[in-house]
Amino acid sequence: MTELLQGLVQASAWLAVAVLLLAALQPLLRRLGGVALVYRSWWLVPLVLLAPLLPVPTLPLSDSAPVQALGAALRAPVLPSSAMLWPVLLAALWGAGAILVAGAQWRGQQRFERGLGALQPRSDGSWQASADPGLPALVGLWEPRVVVGPDFDARFSAAERDLILQHEHQHRCHGDHWANAALALLRCVFWFHPLLPWAARRFLCDQELACDARTVDPHPALRRLYANALLKAQWVHPVAPMACHWRSQPMLKERIAMLKEHKRKALPWMLGQVLVAGLCAGLGMVAWASQGDTGVSASLPADADAQARHIAPPQYPKSAYDQRISGKVVLRVNVDASGRPDDIKVISATPAGVFDEVSVAAARQWTFDPARKDGKPVATALQIPMTFELEASEPAP
Repeated sequence: MTELLQGLVQASAWLAVAVLLLAALQPLLRRLGGVALVYRSWWLVPLVLLAPLLPVPTLPLSDSAPVQALGAALRAPVLPSSAMLWPVLLAALWGAGAILVAGAQWRGQQRFERGLGALQPRSDGSWQASADPGLPALVGLWEPRVVVGPDFDARFSAAERDLILQHEHQHRCHGDHWANAALALLRCVFWFHPLLPWAARRFLCDQELACDARTVDPHPALRRLYANALLKAQWVHPVAPMACHWRSQPMLKERIAMLKEHKRKALPWMLGQVLVAGLCAGLGMVAWASQGDTGVSASLPADADAQARHIAPPQYPKSAYDQRISGKVVLRVNVDASGRPDDIKVISATPAGVFDEVSVAAARQWTFDPARKDGKPVATALQIPMTFELEASEPAP
């Protein structure tokens, strides 16, 4: 449970960094490359969330002396069972919130799709619904379809219909429906994050602006006609989480203002692409390197292994003590060049989940004499077995 919570905290911190950075850079990116470049910059978010999951070079692993916690003789203090419950409660709260958000989004999507009624194919490649819960829109994930309302032909002229269909086909060609599905997943995982609601609204707004730009840039003379089509379609409708809607009344003013912008020159556009690529690569590399020491010395064997300076035994869990449970945990403890443990992982635990928490908590308090390479302190890793016994005995060799 602790590893899950630590992963969520780390990912939440990187999500906040990415969102704040994008918010600060949006005006500059828009001047350099327009709304399409701003929308492309949102690739930064999944990159910084996935980068810490990539493997890093491992530190050289050395064996250490075993540690023993004695329950029956009470030589190690007994940890109250309530102190072990908070990670489980927090994980349960997060899981319940994720399920609730997922259920709400699923109901919204199902309500929208049921509201379409019967669908009939059209000669232009789109589908016509018998009802209008918020159309036109690109609907579906695996086989997305452009769906228009029953009054599509009556409300829009032929030229306007062509522009609207081009807009929705742009959504499909650029995979915007998959991007919306990824956003729905983020809303489930990070439902507690205070910056995510703003980021989701801004992302969907940038998505529509970029799609508008891709549609009208090849036909600059049709900008006024495109704006008229936007004005005709703006009615308040609930939107589906994974549908790309033509209607977007809250951002209508911004969409029409974007149509007045001129196409960017080649040099600033290229600078914008380089800036976004460098931003994504740089912050992704920082997020990846944040997992631990990835220096060259990490892959080299040390001349002298790290030695324990102070290792206090872990507290014996009260629930395990009351139930007369014994066990063993093997830890991997990364020791930095100053002798502090900076990353602790459970390699194995018997029985699983009983002694993991107290073992990691104890290891965070330990101190070491760092390993040495060519006379200089370097980072390394120790494999430390910990035995939890109910009767005093000598540690296993």
